[in-house]
Formats: sequence, C-alpha cells, structure tokens
Amino acid sequence: MTRILSSFSEVSATYDLALVDLWGCVHNGEVIYPAAEAALIAYRKAGGKVILVTNAPRPEAGVRERLDAMGLSTDAYDAIATSGDAAQQAMLMGAVGTKVWHLGPDKDDGFFTDLPDWAKDRPAIERVSFDEAEGIVCTGPFNELTETPEDYRGRFLAAKARGLKLLCANPDIVVDYGETRIYCAGALAQLYDQMGGESLYFGKPHPPIYDLARRHAQKLGLAFAEDRVIAIGDGIQTDIKGGMAEGVDTLFITGGLAADAFGADVEQPEQAALDAWLQSEAQSPSFAIGRLR
Repeated sequence: MTRILSSFSEVSATYDLALVDLWGCVHNGEVIYPAAEAALIAYRKAGGKVILVTNAPRPEAGVRERLDAMGLSTDAYDAIATSGDAAQQAMLMGAVGTKVWHLGPDKDDGFFTDLPDWAKDRPAIERVSFDEAEGIVCTGPFNELTETPEDYRGRFLAAKARGLKLLCANPDIVVDYGETRIYCAGALAQLYDQMGGESLYFGKPHPPIYDLARRHAQKLGLAFAEDRVIAIGDGIQTDIKGGMAEGVDTLFITGGLAADAFGADVEQPEQAALDAWLQSEAQSPSFAIGRLR
C-alpha cells in the first residue's frame, strides 16, 4: 500500500537526491507553490540535492530563466534536466532528419536556437515548411489554449503517408496552466502513434531524461545509488512510472493533475480512494502527499 505522508520531511533523510517535477508540483504555470519551495530549501539545507526533472520542451537555460521570472529561489535546487535538452540532443544527432517542420508555439523557438557548443560539429538543422520536411519536431500545439490533438489529424494523415517520424519534446499529455487544462506535445504524439505514425520520446517516463539526470548527479558528486534517490511528481504515467522504471522510490503528488480523484480535501487524500485509483493506473508509488510540503 502507498503510504500517505503529511510532509516530505518524514522520509527525506533517507535520500541523498530528489528528482523533482516542476509543473503541478513546484508551480502551476503561473505561480510558485510556497510550501513546495520551502520543502526543497529545507531538504537542501539538511544535505540533500535536488535536480528539477521536467518535461518542458525547452533547453535548461530557458527553463531556468522562466523559474527566475516566477521567483523560485535558487536555494531550492541544484540542477535542471529537461526533456527539451534530451530531445534536442536527439534532433541534433539527426533522429528526424536535418530538415524539420516545427509543430509548436513560438515560445519554444529556443529549442532550435539555444544550442550546445558541440552542435557546431553537427550538420545544421533547418526549419522548413511541412511539405519540405524530412521529419517533425513537436513541442506542443501551435495554440495551447484553444487547440486539441484532433485539430492535427489531417496533417498527421499526410505525415504518416510520407513516413515522417515525429520527435516529441514533451511527453506530457496535459498540464494545468493556472485553472486551465491544456494539451501538451505528448497528446499530439499519442494521436500520431494511434494513427500508425512513429513518435520518438525523450522525456519522462522514458530513459533519456534520466540518463541526463544521472550526468547532472555525477557533476554534483553523487553516485545515483537507486536506494538513495526519490522521484517526486504529480504525473502518474510520467513522473511515477518513470521513477519506478529507474528503480527509485517515488512520491506521488495527489493534488496535481488527478486531484479530484482523492476526496474533497486536496491537501488530505483519502487512502481508500488513492488505493483504488492507483490500482486502475497499474502504478504503486512508495509514498503520496496532497501537495509537496
């Protein structure tokens, strides 16, 4: 049975490293959660290390800039591993060709412009029209607030007929932007797969982003011993599934995407409701908590 915690500090001393999700865990896309920030600062003061592991489809620098703008203290984390970095590396290695069609909003342009130093030794990636493309790089819908995956069915039929691969820079299906639920690149890639197309994934729950987190851990002087690492997040099929696949303990934030499933008090999930829901999701996190605190 998944143990419900009242605070992260109940178990935090057991772990040297916390892999912490951002959206739905540390912020809601608009504001930082003060209790989560305080919990991470306290954990680091006690000697723990924090790597923010996010499915944001942007390189680390862009995520850090956004967190600074939102006011997250740099005392709350040590490093950032992003799906954008992992997926960008694959793109630069030619995973979907050198001429790509970018499916996503303008705010994700940094995926193509904020390149690592080693990229200068690779063939240049050119953004082209759909008709000229050798592959698709998807960072999300063009308009996150109004569009759904179905808006792309026609374009995906044409892409499938041409045998184009789709590189998904953010495997999340949905996130809550404030009080509004919006679709992410993962929802588009999921539809493309269902239609018989081929999507490539590099964020949670897939291994590449955890390989990136391991490299960050090494830079922090940690050996990434599985029994001393905990993955924290509100995505049961991303944060928790991915953490379990890596062999580490997991802390499920019930007050995120699935908050309505666990009772009237978002801060206090009901054990029976939680157990039944987790069984339906075929996942078994080590711990659960209403919100990170």
